[in-house]
Amino acid sequence: MSLDTFGLEKNKNSSDVSRFVLLGLSSSWELQLFLFFTFLLIYMVIILGNLLIVMVVQADAHLFQSPMYYFLSHLSFIDLCLSCVAVPKMLGDFLQKEKTISFSGCLAQVFFLHFLGASEMFLLTVMAYDRYVAICNPLHYLTVMNNHLRLRLVFGCWCGGFIHSITQVMIVIQLPFCGPNELDNFYCDVPQVVKLACMDTYLVEVLMVSNSGILSLVCFLVLLFSYALILITLRTHLHRGQSKALSTCASHLTVVSLIFVPCVFIYLRPFCTFSVDKVVSVFYTVITPMLNPLIYTLRNADMKQAIEKLRKKQVASHCFAKG
Repeated sequence: MSLDTFGLEKNKNSSDVSRFVLLGLSSSWELQLFLFFTFLLIYMVIILGNLLIVMVVQADAHLFQSPMYYFLSHLSFIDLCLSCVAVPKMLGDFLQKEKTISFSGCLAQVFFLHFLGASEMFLLTVMAYDRYVAICNPLHYLTVMNNHLRLRLVFGCWCGGFIHSITQVMIVIQLPFCGPNELDNFYCDVPQVVKLACMDTYLVEVLMVSNSGILSLVCFLVLLFSYALILITLRTHLHRGQSKALSTCASHLTVVSLIFVPCVFIYLRPFCTFSVDKVVSVFYTVITPMLNPLIYTLRNADMKQAIEKLRKKQVASHCFAKG
């Protein structure tokens, strides 16, 4: 579905701006062409990597019954969707002289980026709780993390993301725009859009910090606290099982850092603009969704075995069909 047909139309009484100009990552045609092929390759890796994780977890009964891999498949699905919000538009803009996005398309990007981004933060927090129960209370792990609870936790993550994103969209849709319409980025996000409003945006930026920045920071602190408890537990009981648990936690902490650090950087300081903002945005919307599948598969023996099992199954099915 095109972002321009999201169905959110701007309030014409309060704004004279019908579209925004995206300045993108560079004005050099040669560099844009290089970036096009680079990000196209990255986008293909994102799609294939995350789709592979979702398919493997769904196909392997053992992994699907494991809460950790169940949550991981949802994380990969979110990364898959998140990359589709900004990257296709960016790739198209690399090949166009005029890089514009309609007001409704901008609102759609804001909605989906924050819906998926916040859902991912909540899901990572849930995954930290899952690891805490598995390591600190292993005898009751399957009783606590039963199918009913994990369904409710995932549903809660999606609901939390939806509420957060609606709040962000309402912030933008109420703002009057009457003059400048250039966004110094390759996609629409609240901090850049707010700066173009024809009004004093101090209170709006405070609201944005309290909504996005505090959300990112609180979830991040909860995650750090959970892993601090896990590390304390592992310190006193370090054998083969705990070594595997430590490796899993290390992968999760790496992903957490890749996601939360850019978000805290962007949304806790909307009053300031730094030259590295675009780099941070690229890292959050493009690089992180690409790295997540690599981190979780290259360091995970269970995922490797499940991928190999699926590959052999597909080869056997193909040979049987030909025979």
